[in-house]
Amino acid sequence: MRYHILAFLIILVWGTTFVSTKVLINSGLSPIDIFVCRFSLAYILIWTISPKKLFANNIKDELLFAALGVTGGSLYFLAENFAISYTNTSNVSLIVCTTPIFTSILLTVFAKDERMNRRQIIGSLLAFLGMALVVLNGHFVLILSPIGDGLAFLAAWCWAFYSLIMKKLISKYSSKFINRKIFSYGLITVLPVVALHNTSLNIDTLTQPGVFLNLIYLGVVASLLCYILWNVVLRNIGVVSASNYIYLNPVVTVITAALLIGEQITAFAVAGMAMILGGLIMAERRMPN
Repeated sequence: MRYHILAFLIILVWGTTFVSTKVLINSGLSPIDIFVCRFSLAYILIWTISPKKLFANNIKDELLFAALGVTGGSLYFLAENFAISYTNTSNVSLIVCTTPIFTSILLTVFAKDERMNRRQIIGSLLAFLGMALVVLNGHFVLILSPIGDGLAFLAAWCWAFYSLIMKKLISKYSSKFINRKIFSYGLITVLPVVALHNTSLNIDTLTQPGVFLNLIYLGVVASLLCYILWNVVLRNIGVVSASNYIYLNPVVTVITAALLIGEQITAFAVAGMAMILGGLIMAERRMPN
């Protein structure tokens, strides 16, 4: 039970990061600036606590770590953030939260030891329908954008592949080592984009209390701590069960938005929250012996 609670707490943090990101963007930082700052901070801090081992045990694993840095770092965040530039937030949230479905598909094909049973499938579908109600929040008109929606789907598939690759490495290396490699390869692979980007970072901006504190939150809490703890969750409850908690992400987002920026929660959103919780309970409920 404690690992399910931990999964919920991690999603609670990840669901509130949009507020920090929005504050930083309003302060003049771009999505690329934010990603570089949060991953750089996380990398510097994890280096102080991680074993000083530089490389994986073999070339294959090293390449898998590079893939983790792309799918769970640079490409994932760039695809998700730029998707919002081309389409509305509802589209992006709805598409990105299909990650558990894509993860289940990949696991069924490549990791047959963790297939979903019928109860988990029904629970996941119920949670997905509830998630859709929460994201749409009573507004059932989606404006399609091929580029924006395509980028959102790319982000969803990135995290699904991230989960699949993590399953291969999580039993062979410590969480601290794994995440140090993720942060380093995430930063390395984003360098070509940074080179083409006119940054707005400067000392005056970074020393603003709102900017500084939100970067600390994103880098230390949402990246460093949550990535390490997410590996603990994956080890103990499995990729399928952990991924299903992603459906709670929009619930946290909607509640946070209502509390902090006054957005309205409709009856549809409330019904959706109940469906998500019901679906998760059904999916995670232990079968009688």
